[in-house]
Amino acid sequence: MINPKKVLLFHVNKEKSSQISNLCKELGLQVITVEKKQYNESLGALAGIQGFSPAHKSYSDAEFPMEMMVFSGFPSKELDSFLAFWHTRGIAPIPLKAILTPHNVFWTARELYGELMKEHLQFTVFHDTSAPNPPQDMHR
Repeated sequence: MINPKKVLLFHVNKEKSSQISNLCKELGLQVITVEKKQYNESLGALAGIQGFSPAHKSYSDAEFPMEMMVFSGFPSKELDSFLAFWHTRGIAPIPLKAILTPHNVFWTARELYGELMKEHLQFTVFHDTSAPNPPQDMHR
């Protein structure tokens, strides 16, 4: 069975969530707004993938500090198209994004968030334009 294309939203404000929902509706995509209490569920269960059942392990820790979005059932070309439509609509970016894969489908939302935050922080530090540049003659 082919899983329909879905966009899972975590800790996205109402205005942006509405913009995303409108875009997805136009493109025939399903939007799932994941509630904080569901953050201990597997991504497969949250995306409604056959064979994944909710564990009913409620999450009671703090809300994720940053927004997160997960794409389920998207081939890469369609994801590129979706993001292009997103950009033309002027929807503010969501820094933490992932595609559901055979590897991460078993992870909880909390586990994925932790991994994406590590990557985001590494990327941010690596691309910090305020950091001093190395001397030009280092390799002479």
